[in-house]
Amino acid sequence: MSLVHPQFLVSTDWLADHLGDSDVRVLDSTVFLRPPAPDADRRNYVQESGRSRFDEAHIPNALFADLIHDLSDTSARLPFTRPSAEQFATAMSSLGIGNGTQVVCYDQGGAMWATRMWWLLRSFGHERAMVLDGGWKKWNAEGRPTNSETAPVAPAAYEPRERPSAWADKGEVLSAIATGGGACVINALTPEQHSGGSSAYGRAGHIAGSVNVSARDLLDPATGAFLPADVLRERFSSAGATGADRVITYCGGGIAATADAFVLSLLGHDNVGVYDNSLSEWARDESLPME
Repeated sequence: MSLVHPQFLVSTDWLADHLGDSDVRVLDSTVFLRPPAPDADRRNYVQESGRSRFDEAHIPNALFADLIHDLSDTSARLPFTRPSAEQFATAMSSLGIGNGTQVVCYDQGGAMWATRMWWLLRSFGHERAMVLDGGWKKWNAEGRPTNSETAPVAPAAYEPRERPSAWADKGEVLSAIATGGGACVINALTPEQHSGGSSAYGRAGHIAGSVNVSARDLLDPATGAFLPADVLRERFSSAGATGADRVITYCGGGIAATADAFVLSLLGHDNVGVYDNSLSEWARDESLPME
């Protein structure tokens, strides 16, 4: 069984062959989330930019995409709230990305920051965006070249074309779980978090009526690459996603949720919305149902 949209996923072989192409831009969007200090608010993870790690070593010609500041609405109450179209266009322009640029996204973690970057691009109508299969982990394991040099970049013109359906808000989620409405609501956090083993976002547990497909379990732990298409399809089929008219994915803050959304897109599901802010918003509102 093959992927419906294999063009969204690129191999390390392909990237190695196209690193010098003038219309290819490689983005490292690494972020690290650190547990809060014992005496701090347990709901607040510490956000650490991956820029210093990028400065030490990255894929040649790559640029750093700052998801904490440049590509989030820093005036919002919650971290990683998606940026406005204007802010996104400014960030893309500064990275030398135009509407026709081929963008390859990777991170130095477990793919969810790369998929967050990819989902932002998709939500603003960028058609030529890919995720590097296996990311930094696989690239390094294969002994491919890295460097610490900053690639020169000339600003480009960028015109965002927003796709509102790429996002969901708490009102849509509430309606989906209250009426069914043809929507499947999926939690991308771990099974332990889904079942209530962590209160990192406020109340423990998951949105009432939602099912669990962990973003962590979409990857081969040895290589960091996505699992075969038939395995991925079975994961989402078992959760009821492949037959749903619409799928809404969520997690703690709208990051891991993009890994589920990305895989659903690979599999051909074109009506997927990411609940931005996710449990960081939902779990703190006592009026919203959780299990």
